[in-house]
Amino acid sequence: MELSYYTNFASSIAQQEAQLSTLQQQIASGVSVQTPDQNPAAYETATLGNDQISALTSDATIQASIQSQLGSVSNTYQSVSSLFDNVQSVVEQALNGTTNSENMKLLATQVSTAAQQLVGLGNSTGTNGTYLFGGSRGNVQPFQTGSSGNIVYMGDGGQSQAAIAPGASASTIANGEVFMNGLSGDGFASVTATPSNSGTSSLLSQGVANPAAASAFQASPLANAITVSFSGPPSALTYTTTQGGVTSAAASVTPGMSLTLGGVDFQLNGTPQAGDSFTISPSRPQSAFSLLQNVARTLTAAGGDTSPAQAAQTRQQLNQDLSGLAQYQQSVLAAQAQNGVTLQAVSKAGTSDTNQETAVQTAVQNATAVNMPAALTTLSETETALQAAMKAFGSVHSLSLFNYL
Repeated sequence: MELSYYTNFASSIAQQEAQLSTLQQQIASGVSVQTPDQNPAAYETATLGNDQISALTSDATIQASIQSQLGSVSNTYQSVSSLFDNVQSVVEQALNGTTNSENMKLLATQVSTAAQQLVGLGNSTGTNGTYLFGGSRGNVQPFQTGSSGNIVYMGDGGQSQAAIAPGASASTIANGEVFMNGLSGDGFASVTATPSNSGTSSLLSQGVANPAAASAFQASPLANAITVSFSGPPSALTYTTTQGGVTSAAASVTPGMSLTLGGVDFQLNGTPQAGDSFTISPSRPQSAFSLLQNVARTLTAAGGDTSPAQAAQTRQQLNQDLSGLAQYQQSVLAAQAQNGVTLQAVSKAGTSDTNQETAVQTAVQNATAVNMPAALTTLSETETALQAAMKAFGSVHSLSLFNYL
């Protein structure tokens, strides 16, 4: 009988102590369901929810990395845009007709410095140490100086998409296209004055008259170039155009006249002389680096201009360079806008994930969280019951009669 009493008492005490331990653990952790047998449905809810929270946390890490990288790209675009705007101001200053030869040389130095700065911007790195504009070759310096002094692109046009949220992805890298995708001239046609010209005229693009014809001209071989030639006495000056061996009939030259050639409108400024000519060629790829180098060379040469004809040659080339620069200014703005759209998408995904994670955490907590007031009450009651049982056992054990039962 005594053995049975001890056994029952020990079993009861063990159960109470186990319950007490469980309650203390639940109160300390705030979690009431820690194993499947405690509450299978709640445990499953918590397991699935915690897995989802883990995935959302991983998305947040990716989002932060993309935002940091594309934030650096955006800052670089802004710097490149400002650099191009400064070069535009320099070229316009050179074209205002009041800049002397010494100042031309100073302007050339400014553009040369800008060209070097542009290479540095193109080789910018992100917070992770990779080159921002290398495409998929982020570990290779994208813009390097070739044997002839020209800047060569060593990256690629690679794209990379990373999941930023369930069903959503974003580009994680940029490439050097924004520094390389321009065309000479206005993007359709490029005009050069014959070096021997003695007049003061320049032939400047005024815009596209026929988009289809302009595109076809730009895509045609260089042999399809158009030559505009002037002849005759000053009082009866005429011009002809020659393309593919076919020469047009002579037409009279009038001040400020417009010509539509290769789908593009051109305006003749200044006064040409007999024997002068211009060549209108299909536009060809021209990197931003080559463009700035050309501007610097033109300004340097302009420092030695001594005649109106030489000044006209400078105006012709600088106006062509302004047209090329406008393409890159637009290209950078477009790239910056697209980059901003991507950053907004990442930010929106982050906000959505945060809201979703909060909702999942709430669901997990509702399923598994301890009802603290009830748990504390049960803990107190269990402790009291255990203490009472121990006290009762001690009292019974001390009875002499009990020892003989």
